[in-house]
Amino acid sequence: MVTIVAGVNPEILVWARETAGLGLDDAARKIGLGDARGLTAGERLALIEAGEAAPTAAQLRKMAQRYQRPLLTFYMPAVPAPAELGQDFRTLPDRGDPSNVLLAALLRDVKARQSLVRDALEDDEDAAAVAFVGSRPGERDAGRLHDALVTAIGFSQAEFRARASAEEAFAYLRAIVEAKGVFVLLAGDCGHWSTAIDVSVFRGFAIADPLAPFIVVNDQDAKAAWSFTLLHELAHLLLGETGVSGGAPQGAIERLCNDTAAAVLIAPAEIADLPLSGDASDVTQIDALANRARVSRSMIAYQLFSAGRLTTERWEGLRDQFRDEWLARKAREKEKNRATPGGPDWYRIRRHRLGPALLSVARQGIADGSLTPTRAARMLGVKPMAVYPLLAEPRRALA
Repeated sequence: MVTIVAGVNPEILVWARETAGLGLDDAARKIGLGDARGLTAGERLALIEAGEAAPTAAQLRKMAQRYQRPLLTFYMPAVPAPAELGQDFRTLPDRGDPSNVLLAALLRDVKARQSLVRDALEDDEDAAAVAFVGSRPGERDAGRLHDALVTAIGFSQAEFRARASAEEAFAYLRAIVEAKGVFVLLAGDCGHWSTAIDVSVFRGFAIADPLAPFIVVNDQDAKAAWSFTLLHELAHLLLGETGVSGGAPQGAIERLCNDTAAAVLIAPAEIADLPLSGDASDVTQIDALANRARVSRSMIAYQLFSAGRLTTERWEGLRDQFRDEWLARKAREKEKNRATPGGPDWYRIRRHRLGPALLSVARQGIADGSLTPTRAARMLGVKPMAVYPLLAEPRRALA
């Protein structure tokens, strides 16, 4: 039995499709409409959008999925005002790319979740603003911004490098940043692997709210690059600037945040003193420094280029080589995981992506009754039935 849905706002259907970057024919195909009764699929969708036909419940659910909008959106009385997502610090040639549509959906979701966290903290009399957010407005000197950032979070380069891997070094950095009141999320898709957003489109996002500052790191990137992105976005927080970062660092603010993050992780002398011969042995030297510093090889190569030690051609060649090697390694790991029975635990992965700080706010809200499971689910980006298992403290292995 086919259920026809009444009360849907046709104006919203048009707006949702267009903001998803889809034409009538493409959208009709994605929601399962076909040619019928002498009309093409696109013409049938046009009739629905004109209010001359009603969508079925199944079609409406597919619209919500394909347009990256909540189902309730289609019943709103008018097109909502654009969400305030901050500045776009990226330098990209095509803002209409499908990946940018996915990015817009991700940013809307993160902003909505950040608002829920802020509401929860406003009700907590012990919550305090994060003092360093917006503490360096107008700062344009990377050295001074570096000093302020290191002081603000109590960063120790020695402790960072003492970790056994780049991922563990990131865990140390994330922990000290979250201890200061910043929420650090790993997110690079809209809830499914098929909606993954490439790092060429988006690397990080910062919400410079003093009460509930958020940083999002695109976890589609190499793990060795996560710490640099986190520090880059942290620099945005000190500047008091909300926005999304990605692409080549051509803008003044992006170069400033890049230089600040790099200075935290790598001393200028390490770049100046790295022995280079202009041949294949350079890769060995870059590998060694990247491993010692727990950062990506591309970051080292870019710093060498910025310092004038690599030509543009040589830098671009190394950048492409490192990316190709990383993609090949990532494909091998994916194939290995596919062949491994069971696979990783979903709740463990989700906890890692959300971070301890966000989980703590949700856990406290559930415990004291200020947060319903439904509201907690929205905050965490999961279904209500997953809230309690997700918030349960993971069991420690017995010694």
